[in-house]
Amino acid sequence: MKKLSSLIVIAGVCLLQACGGGTGNRDSVDSAKTMNANKDTTPRASDNDTHDSSKVATTPVDKETADFAVAAANGGMMEVELGKLAQQNGASQRVKDFGKMMVDDHTKVNDQLKSLASAKNITLPANLGDNAQKHVNDMSKKTGKDFDKAYMSMMVDDHKKDIKDFEKAGKDLKDSDVKNLALQSLPTLQKHLDSAQAIYKMVK
Repeated sequence: MKKLSSLIVIAGVCLLQACGGGTGNRDSVDSAKTMNANKDTTPRASDNDTHDSSKVATTPVDKETADFAVAAANGGMMEVELGKLAQQNGASQRVKDFGKMMVDDHTKVNDQLKSLASAKNITLPANLGDNAQKHVNDMSKKTGKDFDKAYMSMMVDDHKKDIKDFEKAGKDLKDSDVKNLALQSLPTLQKHLDSAQAIYKMVK
């Protein structure tokens, strides 16, 4: 009976963390959002009172801030993976160099975001969401000039969207720390977009 109970608990944990590749499991982005939504948004100062410590963990941020952090983490991880592919599969040296810049810059922002999320008890996706993973898988099938064209086109579109999302976050988010990270990231994202547009004109 104990063995059966243990198996049930393990199965439940796996479902919560979206482990395994079963079609019934939601992707890591949806799982992270669900876990954040289930947290109490009472400010951490209340943790010092005499309330039951077994209560759901608190997070000092609102849903919009947590959702932005999840989306930014997922997008950042995708940029790193695609940047690695660019260095392997790209034909143009400029594309390869752009890919290296993506890995370096987005790894830095990802690390800052992880640190913030940890301090604020925001759950971030442990790996790429299904949609982001599909982009990586599709791009991994391309090589040479075909890769260069498809990758740089995607980078132009992605960074236009990122800039819009980060500008909105910098304007609307309630949490000042996450808001500041979004604002501080904008010059880097703009630099990426400018480079992507110049390189795309060259390779298309």
